[in-house]
Amino acid sequence: MKSYTFRVELERDDEGWRACFPAGEELRASTWGETWEDALKNIQEVLSIIVEEFAQEGRQIPQTTRITVSEGVLVTVAV
Repeated sequence: MKSYTFRVELERDDEGWRACFPAGEELRASTWGETWEDALKNIQEVLSIIVEEFAQEGRQIPQTTRITVSEGVLVTVAV
């Protein structure tokens, strides 16, 4: 099993929070939430769907400085 860590951007806007992963055409992802936590949860769901689609199609996740790939399961804690 591989774990992917994505460095995303969170910005406040007029309606709440915008979360995006701006790297590359194939992995570009953007969503929003009313709270910071909602936006973060939503971008995690979007990126999970993208990673699953890549896996089902047998495609490799493009390597960028905004993605860390590790073998095994990781737990990330942000403060």
